[in-house]
Amino acid sequence: MVSAQFKVENYVANSFIVVEGKREAHNFYIIRSGKVKISKENPVSAEEPFSIVGPGDFFGVISCMSNHPRTETAIALTDVSLISVEREQFGILIQKNPAVAMKIIRFFSRKLRDFDTAITRLTFKNSVEEDPSHLFNIGEYYFKHKIFNHAAYAYQRFVQYCPNHPNRDAALQRLKTLKAPYKIDDSKNAETLQRSFKDNTMIFCENEPGNELYIIQSGKVKITKIVDEEVMLAVLKPGDIFGEMALLDNKPRSASAITFGDTTLLAINKSNFEGMVQAQPQLATKLIQLLSERIWIAYRQLANLMIADPLGRIYDTLLTQVDIHRVKIGPKVPHNFEFGMKELMKMVGLPPEKGEVYAVQLLEDKHFKLDGGKIICTDLEELEKTVNFYKKKMILDRKREASKKAI
Repeated sequence: MVSAQFKVENYVANSFIVVEGKREAHNFYIIRSGKVKISKENPVSAEEPFSIVGPGDFFGVISCMSNHPRTETAIALTDVSLISVEREQFGILIQKNPAVAMKIIRFFSRKLRDFDTAITRLTFKNSVEEDPSHLFNIGEYYFKHKIFNHAAYAYQRFVQYCPNHPNRDAALQRLKTLKAPYKIDDSKNAETLQRSFKDNTMIFCENEPGNELYIIQSGKVKITKIVDEEVMLAVLKPGDIFGEMALLDNKPRSASAITFGDTTLLAINKSNFEGMVQAQPQLATKLIQLLSERIWIAYRQLANLMIADPLGRIYDTLLTQVDIHRVKIGPKVPHNFEFGMKELMKMVGLPPEKGEVYAVQLLEDKHFKLDGGKIICTDLEELEKTVNFYKKKMILDRKREASKKAI
């Protein structure tokens, strides 16, 4: 049952409910009756071109809870009745119906995993599916690079989760060499919610099965992934949540978490998670805001990778940064990006020699300049128009390719 304090909206068949790109996304919808078609003008590789949703399903949550522009268009296929939930009402919704929060969290977790897998595949061509047997290779990487505490952790987890693997004896020999006897990690089954870790301690390793998510209470945590070399994906700070995907979708960790300074965490496992969501709706709200932000950014990354023209990708990367920081876009509105050309080209993934060529082309645009080595856009509305031009060009190019194949 949904409380009467939520607004009910009715739409006739073929009505537009939300439109992709709209910047005011203060609410989301739960379907009471009827069917709705969800589509994107330019679907990314990790998604179907469109989906049909019905009673009990929801849409618009990602943009609403992340406070970013809409990423989808929703059209009523039949006459529909919808429950409209404002961003500020989310905690009330959870208290009234915690099952809705769990459904959204699980759906988001799967979507984020799909997006992350697609980004990794497109960015790092030789990436592999997460599997506990790969823990041995992680151990070998750290052993080779003389990061022995991380190597020992990976070998110990490998032996724990793959006791019959052909490399088991080799892992035990490595542990003997490291003077780190094999031990099962019991901390993840402990009842205590608060955990303390010293600097540069591995909290969990990519490919390791997981059953806890963590909230940082003090200190910082690095999120890393080994793809030929160790790549740092993020540095998280107090209040941030991590590890939620393994807890929610029963798959191995997709990245490693390593402390960056002495750190205290709040650990939440599968057995106490749903209870905490019901008892502390602010936890579910925080988690859904976090997942919404990550999904929105991952979607923009995937959409960016689909733009064939490198200059178009550069413009789109700049606009994404504007949206991430929720800068209001308008005519003649300037923005200082607080980073230079070298950092921008790294974001886009262009090597230095190519980056220099496109940096020159960007500065030929009268709406861009450098000041103290930092990029400045003098008109954000013009930046948005330019990105829309490249996106429309990409859609036309794809239609042309499709029509050629059809002939």
